[in-house]
Amino acid sequence: MADALVYRAEGAAVLHGTDLYGFTVTRWHLPATYPPFAALLFVPTAWLPPTALKVAFVAGNVVLLAVLVRLSCRLAGLSAELPARCAATALALWLEPVFQTVLFGQINLAVACLILWDLTRPPGARGKGVALGIAAGLKLTPALFIAYLLLTRRRREAVTAASAFAGTALVGALALPGASVDFWTRRLYETDRVGKAWIVDNQSLQGLIARALGDPVPGPLWSVPALAVALAGLWLARRAHTDRRGILVTALTGLLISPISWSHHWVWCVPLIAVLYAEHHRRLALTAAAVFTARTLWLVPHQGALDLQLPWWQQPLASPYPVLALLVAGQLSVSASNSSASMIR
Repeated sequence: MADALVYRAEGAAVLHGTDLYGFTVTRWHLPATYPPFAALLFVPTAWLPPTALKVAFVAGNVVLLAVLVRLSCRLAGLSAELPARCAATALALWLEPVFQTVLFGQINLAVACLILWDLTRPPGARGKGVALGIAAGLKLTPALFIAYLLLTRRRREAVTAASAFAGTALVGALALPGASVDFWTRRLYETDRVGKAWIVDNQSLQGLIARALGDPVPGPLWSVPALAVALAGLWLARRAHTDRRGILVTALTGLLISPISWSHHWVWCVPLIAVLYAEHHRRLALTAAAVFTARTLWLVPHQGALDLQLPWWQQPLASPYPVLALLVAGQLSVSASNSSASMIR
């Protein structure tokens, strides 16, 4: 529950007026990495003793997983009854990203639920975009969905989301002006502060390339492919013939191009499996479930700098999530092209 303890320390820093980005906690010496707005929301965690906090995070994440399963069914158009959703929730706990989220006391499920709830609401729903903007204010990477809304000509929702995101930054600046200046001018760009990008924990495109090249700082060899994937992903999301595909591709694109996407960030595996199953890609859905359950990234040698010394045949095992994401994006692209060709004929 290391991350829950970081959140508790952030809340305590706000309460006591200490340096939000100057402390480290736990035996791993973990710092605060989220915007000041998130620290304000973490204040209640400082009121609980560690044991009670851990119990609350476990219970809360299990409830959020059940909500994510329900939202994933709504996204995929599946009419699952309550017993089926309960069974799916129990099985989803064994997916490595979900298990790690519970184990670390992370907020990934909360962020995913905010985004999915907002994007699956009916068009024109009151305040649609606000929850997405708040999610971006917590973890920044969800801001890519604002670009998706713009590309799909939902300008009102995009403006609402962008305004909510700006509002979170404003709230953080008013409440914690010093920490806000520190974060937005300095801490935001210190990616090594979050952790080592080349370790197997990082399942982003940068992590894959760094390990494949044996180079802890791949530089342009990562940034150029990441830009290409970002443009291709948004293009594919825009031309997706269903909104559920567009949302899913945008989520996978964000995970791929982020400098660091820890394995527990991939809780989007839940809606991914649901959508693949609903669209009759049953074999690919089973493959995704197997990949996110197998935990192969923890089976390869990864102590010290061994992550950078893996032989070629272990590279897919060390980077299963980005490899699967690229495969799924390719499959959805082929399916979209075939559907367009059929409509033309």
